[in-house]
Amino acid sequence: MFAEVAPCLPVTRTFIYEISGSVELPARVTIPFGKREVQGFVVGLRNEAPPGLTVRPVTEVLDSETLVRPDVLELCRWIARYYMAPLGEVLKGALPPAITRKHLDSFDSAPLRPEIVRSPVELTPDQQRAFDAIAKSDGFRTILLHGVTGSGKTEIYLRAVEHVRRQGKTALILAPEIGLTPQLRTRFAERFGPALAMLHSALTRKQRIEEWIRIYRGLAPIVIGTRSALFAPLANIGVIIVDEEHESSYKQDDMPRYHARDSAIVRAQKAGAVVVLGSATPSMESFRNAELGRYECVRLPERVEKRPLPAVEIVNMREEYARVGKQTVFSQRLIGAIEERLGRGEQTIILLNRRGYSAFLLCRRCGYSFECRDCSVSMTYHQSIRRLLCHYCGLTRKPGSECPECSSEYLHYVGEGTEQVESHLNGMFPQARVSRIDRDTMRKVRDFDRALGDLRSGKTDIVVGTQMIAKGHDFPGVTLVGVLAADAALSLPDFRAAERTFQLLTQVAGRSGRGDTPGEVVIQSYFPDHYTFRLVATHRFEEFYAREVHFRRTMFYPPFTVLAGIMVLESSRERAAGLAREVGDFLDGIRDRSIRILGPAPAPLEKLNRTYRHQLLIKSASREPLRRALTALQTHLSERKVSPTKVLIDVDPISLL
Repeated sequence: MFAEVAPCLPVTRTFIYEISGSVELPARVTIPFGKREVQGFVVGLRNEAPPGLTVRPVTEVLDSETLVRPDVLELCRWIARYYMAPLGEVLKGALPPAITRKHLDSFDSAPLRPEIVRSPVELTPDQQRAFDAIAKSDGFRTILLHGVTGSGKTEIYLRAVEHVRRQGKTALILAPEIGLTPQLRTRFAERFGPALAMLHSALTRKQRIEEWIRIYRGLAPIVIGTRSALFAPLANIGVIIVDEEHESSYKQDDMPRYHARDSAIVRAQKAGAVVVLGSATPSMESFRNAELGRYECVRLPERVEKRPLPAVEIVNMREEYARVGKQTVFSQRLIGAIEERLGRGEQTIILLNRRGYSAFLLCRRCGYSFECRDCSVSMTYHQSIRRLLCHYCGLTRKPGSECPECSSEYLHYVGEGTEQVESHLNGMFPQARVSRIDRDTMRKVRDFDRALGDLRSGKTDIVVGTQMIAKGHDFPGVTLVGVLAADAALSLPDFRAAERTFQLLTQVAGRSGRGDTPGEVVIQSYFPDHYTFRLVATHRFEEFYAREVHFRRTMFYPPFTVLAGIMVLESSRERAAGLAREVGDFLDGIRDRSIRILGPAPAPLEKLNRTYRHQLLIKSASREPLRRALTALQTHLSERKVSPTKVLIDVDPISLL
């Protein structure tokens, strides 16, 4: 017997090995690959080997019975085809790291206790219509749940899960970030008790294996998790919920580069399940699909209990500079609003999507900026460790007392980060209890749980943080949100810059006024007339969508085209440019009129981790010509023996940096 094996390596083809005995597909095996031993998955069996091929035997069969369910295998095959990804790598990501058959055999499974369903709150008419749309779905259906912040989308998720559980089906709930899973876990555990399992990377290896086995054995028919939970071994799925469907973190940025939202729709289609995409700020692609009738759009235009959306004010920081005579972190308007909240015993969130103390260190005499030696980015100063830190590769260095270029002592720390803002707040409001939520302070999930618990319980008066605090959380005591440096993301060289800015500002604004007291939002900007800020202030997503899709249509960008990004990686700038030119010349030679190619050119972040990056962007009017071009490119590179780690293909890229 001969096995077709997909190795767990960055290679898209399969290899033939001799195997003794029968195995289930896709069983894991160890195989000789060159001069080393690697793991792979048996994805096909045949009685004969291709003629003239020297076939080596499989070293070891790790699974006589596969751990990958047939529907998950089918999903992995689709992901590998669509995203031009190695099937072995996709299958590897579908299982917990280091799981073995012994884990399943030794697992002590307690019987599942009955689920607990509390009496739910009464739904609003809008919520009822949304739930009815889900409940009446017979078979596969995609529903875009477009609800303003605070409109009660989570309650609809709970009702949808209760509905399918009464039918004996299972449910999968995806969240974009680990920080959002504790709140979902609490809400679902209150309603469904022990029928719940969690899957995300913050669990220990043992915890992930145990949770996965509970799901595999049918002891946890409801799964909450992040992107990788897409592969949860659930049987008979009735509903898949993708919360905050617009979030870019659903797209994996390393191999395999799949998008969990789009892949969830495919899994629901294959399972005959309904998929619910929830967001207050849907992605352009999802809203366009709803506009074309591919998705059913259900709207929740009001907050629960008729609570008003927060009033949003845009502060012109150019006028603030003229009035004060210098650059300031906080406008007088925002300082006054914070003082009012402290006087009334209410809470404030300050958003600055930049961690650290100062953005970079600059020589005032010669203009030298302290850059990372391994990446083409400025290093950020962190006062807590008194070091400059690269946020991409983690390299640290001492700031020094003089410029290494001109020996000047006139060094200036430029730009504020969350660490500096926290210091300013402590100085301005010494009586206030100030906390900070960013990647520097929230190193473990329990740190995040504790910080959010303090905010909900009233132990914190002001919290300053990055986008970690901007979405999905419910803080009834927060009545003020302040946004600093709101313009920063608009300057990025990315066609999605305005969309991301609108989404972030709308989401963080939605944290205000979710309790009984109306909320207020103060956004500081040097470009207050930009349409993104004006439409955030009026909460008009549809108008923003209309403005944005006009630009996208004109410039031939999604949702009116399909994209693929090609990133060329080399240890020298010259080799990166040369290989990128070769890729560009090959694509120019095979493309048809429906394809446009931008580049090659250095990536905006040209050097990361000592590696130079050149990129191309392929635009196509439809998927099939794009697929043909990418398949031909993969074949060409394989024939040229170019390592797949040097030319990365990203279908439907989210980041162009």
